[in-house]
Amino acid sequence: MDSAQNATTRGNGGSGGNGMLTPQTSETSAATAAAADDSMQKLNQVINSIQKTLGLIHQLYLTVSSFNPAFQMVLLQRINSLAMELDNMVKLSEKCNIQVPMEVLNLIDDGKNPDEFTKDVINSCIAKNQITKGKTDAMKGLRKHLLEELEQNFPDEVEAFREARAASAAELKRLAQSQNVIPNGDVRVKTEH
Repeated sequence: MDSAQNATTRGNGGSGGNGMLTPQTSETSAATAAAADDSMQKLNQVINSIQKTLGLIHQLYLTVSSFNPAFQMVLLQRINSLAMELDNMVKLSEKCNIQVPMEVLNLIDDGKNPDEFTKDVINSCIAKNQITKGKTDAMKGLRKHLLEELEQNFPDEVEAFREARAASAAELKRLAQSQNVIPNGDVRVKTEH
């Protein structure tokens, strides 16, 4: 994960690493936006350099494919231009923190479409999500069944449990509303105009 994504994750006011809420301020959201803009600008510079390099390689190919001794100076100039642009690309890419999974590079080396990797990752996530949903549904069913059985044998204790649970849920809801916490755990950010 690059630093801009890290800053975005921390700055959205979600849950911190210790389970504490980290509210987002206007300063952190401005810093996050600036970091994202800077990251995109650096990435665009690398993309432009790659496109320029591809154009130089094409020109070099044309020069080499129709080479005669009269074009030797042109050939040397194009080789030097390519070397300088490759050097520029390396310098620009060092400023970007982009991590590409090795599986994607291996797919490209094998002549396959890297979108297959994305498709496989998404399908894997969907499958794991379905497994987790099944476990969650099974636990809900077990909880419901246990409460039904307990209610038959210990109705007073189950009633006290439900009252305590409702009071706890109401307290958590009140606390969340007082802190502007969204139900998913994020914090609402007040923007000033």
